[in-house]
Amino acid sequence: MKKHEIKQMNKEKLDSTLIELKKDLMKLQSQLSTGTNLESPGKVRQIKKNIARILTYKKIPREEKTKTK
Repeated sequence: MKKHEIKQMNKEKLDSTLIELKKDLMKLQSQLSTGTNLESPGKVRQIKKNIARILTYKKIPREEKTKTK
């Protein structure tokens, strides 16, 4: 997921994508903890980065509003 894709999403879509990514991460981490091999181990890292991107983007407007006051 790229930055410009996140910017084009509305708030509801961002929230649903964030929830979906967190569920996927939980599944992958449970597979890791049980010792099963993952199809693509790099997917865990990619999901974590996407979660961080979404959370960062959601935080930006709030900070700009408080700075202008």
